[in-house]
Amino acid sequence: MKRRVIYPGTFDPVHYGHLDLMKRACAIFDEVVVGVYDHSKPSKSILFSVEARIQMIKNALNGSDNLKVVRFSGLTVEFAREIEAVAIVRGLRVFSDFEFEFRLALANRRLAPDIETINLITQEQHSFLSGTTVREIASLGGDVSSMVPPNVAKALYARFNDEDAAQYNRPVPLRD
Repeated sequence: MKRRVIYPGTFDPVHYGHLDLMKRACAIFDEVVVGVYDHSKPSKSILFSVEARIQMIKNALNGSDNLKVVRFSGLTVEFAREIEAVAIVRGLRVFSDFEFEFRLALANRRLAPDIETINLITQEQHSFLSGTTVREIASLGGDVSSMVPPNVAKALYARFNDEDAAQYNRPVPLRD
């Protein structure tokens, strides 16, 4: 039996912290399904469509043999059951994440006691990264090239300049 896990998230946008956890989960489990949440009623501002977020992840990873990227909506535990995942992988960046992730894991356990939650600790160099941080820096024209893959940086700058990412041809901001 394959040990399939889900790594759920909004990934708006995907950043190097997310990608690192995806790769590390692939080294541990037989199959990792990256579940990109499709907000039918978003509780927070979503910058990119679910299709764009899926494509950004696929482009950034250049094809991992045991990783799939798919959309989902509804409860994460229901999606995990649907794809026969044995666990949900979540990341912990800083200590303040622990309380939120702890409560989420307990709620998920109440809903689906057969599905484990596994928290992976981020690498130190990614501990400050969040989608919110990346979006804010990019919206102000700051350099996010050390935070996200080149395809994601291009999409961010195009989005904040109201341009089509495929047609965006200006240089991205460079670090000093």
